Amino acid sequence: MLAESRRIASLLLTNPTDAEWDHAIKVENILQKNTPATAHRQAQLIRKRLLTLDEEGWRLIAGGEMEVSIQLLLATAIKHSRMLEDFLQQVYARQIRRMEMALNNHLWDAFWIECAHRDGEIERWSASTREKLFQVIVRILVEAKYLDSSRKMNMTPPSLHPTVISFLKRHGELEILSAMKVSR
Repeated sequence: MLAESRRIASLLLTNPTDAEWDHAIKVENILQKNTPATAHRQAQLIRKRLLTLDEEGWRLIAGGEMEVSIQLLLATAIKHSRMLEDFLQQVYARQIRRMEMALNNHLWDAFWIECAHRDGEIERWSASTREKLFQVIVRILVEAKYLDSSRKMNMTPPSLHPTVISFLKRHGELEILSAMKVSR
């Protein structure tokens, strides 16, 4: 959600009141969604992710180079979702080390079983939730250019932009940086 995240980052930089926030999302419809409820739901998700950064991060997302924005948004998604971080480190990176340059549903199933062993609560999640989580992770990785498409799921690990590396190091986000590097 690059375009939407850039708009929300710009809005956050204005330090809006609750009323200003609601007006921008529901009345001005800055996310250009069909219903106020959809706009509100997406805005809340994006806001939660962006609040893991400071104003410098918001500025980089709102007006920085596209590559920097995309990579910082991946960092926020990783910070927001331990499952995404684990998937990158345990599945994506392992595939790269094995020189297997594609993901598939079987890898997700094996990862899910590992997660369930660590946290029994996950076993109670429905099959549709499990499938939706995989779709969301794949979509995030496609948008971040770590996968070529959601259909083929060929891995295309990018080189991290120096601005992103510097930002994450300055903010002590070495675990996030490590997850994003997914080095060979």
